[in-house]
Amino acid sequence: MSGNRNQQIGPPRFAIAIHSLVWLAQSGRILTSAKIASQVNSHATFLRRVLAQLAAAGIVDTKEGRDGGYSLKVPADELTLGDVYEAVRPECLICSDTSECGEIGKQLDHALEELLNEAEFEMINKLKKYTLEQFMKNIDFSHSEHECFN
Repeated sequence: MSGNRNQQIGPPRFAIAIHSLVWLAQSGRILTSAKIASQVNSHATFLRRVLAQLAAAGIVDTKEGRDGGYSLKVPADELTLGDVYEAVRPECLICSDTSECGEIGKQLDHALEELLNEAEFEMINKLKKYTLEQFMKNIDFSHSEHECFN
């Protein structure tokens, strides 16, 4: 089976959340959603939805007004990637309506949902072993030309 190895695995919100949190942790200051969106290559509206989930989970702080924006609330050495995933995880791993698929379709979806829930549980446990700070050690920021880091 051939495929593009650069395809997204996991929800896009998780990747955007991690990218955003790295920017916030590395900058050490309040950043606007527009600035973060430009750095993580995301639409600002989508990013604000992700940041709202992170704020609701107590991971980021928000400040309104002219000098407003987002900052990291939980220190990078305490925040696990599992915490981030749980904050932005999708409500369902398979969101399909099997009401018209008959009994076999319903059974297939149920079996697949059980398997995916088990896999997600294992993934979350693995992600909880790594803090944002540990993850950031894999990134070479010396080549950064982004103004957020200056």
